[in-house]
Amino acid sequence: MKSPLDHQFGRKTLAIAALLLLAGCGGEAPPPPPPPAVGVVTLSNESVALTTDLPGRVSAIGTSEVRPQISGVVRQRLFEEGANVRAGQLLFVVEDAPYRAAVAAARGNLARAQAAINATRLQSQRYRELVAINAVSRQEADNADASAQQANADVMAQRAAADAAAVNLGFTRIRAPIAGRIGRSTVTAGALVQAGQAEPLATIQQTGRVYVDITQSAAQLLDLKETMRGGGVRSGEGAPVRLMLPNGKAYPIEGRLQFSEVTVDETSGAVTLRASFANPRGDLLPGMYVRARLTEGVRTSALLAPQQGITRDPRGRATARPRWSSARATRSSSAI
Repeated sequence: MKSPLDHQFGRKTLAIAALLLLAGCGGEAPPPPPPPAVGVVTLSNESVALTTDLPGRVSAIGTSEVRPQISGVVRQRLFEEGANVRAGQLLFVVEDAPYRAAVAAARGNLARAQAAINATRLQSQRYRELVAINAVSRQEADNADASAQQANADVMAQRAAADAAAVNLGFTRIRAPIAGRIGRSTVTAGALVQAGQAEPLATIQQTGRVYVDITQSAAQLLDLKETMRGGGVRSGEGAPVRLMLPNGKAYPIEGRLQFSEVTVDETSGAVTLRASFANPRGDLLPGMYVRARLTEGVRTSALLAPQQGITRDPRGRATARPRWSSARATRSSSAI
């Protein structure tokens, strides 16, 4: 018979064997990972637009300051601030009583000069007849002719004075010089205005179509021209321009590049580019700050690769990563 010690040893042996069996079942080595996927495509030369994002300011295509051309007290203001006005529309009425009186006085002086001319003309004719029969001296006849000529000159001067008085009377009606949207009025009824004053009465701006003045550094412009001379880039003159509004939204209407300035600003070292945009809804306001994306040129032979496969050295030059070969142009591609 087996002793109790033998039975106890057998139970311990079975327990150890079971534990070893369980450890062996759960401790199998994991399978090796699959090889990494590498995307490889073929490079091809393509034309790519060289776009640049630059700051810009909106300006009206036409601006006119409404100013008084005579002095007087404003009697009426006949427009609504912020409204569209027509060319020639009546905007302000200045008190015209002094100018109507000046017109009447000038017309009276003209009538007196015209009456005097008749008398001097008739006297000159008589003296020429009398000098023929030696009834008067030739000196008296010459004096009569001079008086007649002076009377003619007086008539011309008085007619000009009457015309000037009529022009000043017309200036008491201040009209819109151009069509457009008028801003706020700087005067109200009862205000005194003067000819040649520094502050305009109002400002009219034509905003149906606007300009966007874009600034670019002279260094960037020189680099672009140097590349063009090398033949790798052709000009983007007249190229489309897109705008980003101050609220971060894109302006839906595309503009066109008009021209670039021929001089460099001495203070900023920048060159101004001008683009024009249609503005039917008035979203682009004069003075508004925008971001413009314009096409400055087209690189005729460019290699485009996905941005994930491109690295750049400290000088900004692009190189392809070892795991990438090349790719055709996509929305997120970089030119190398």
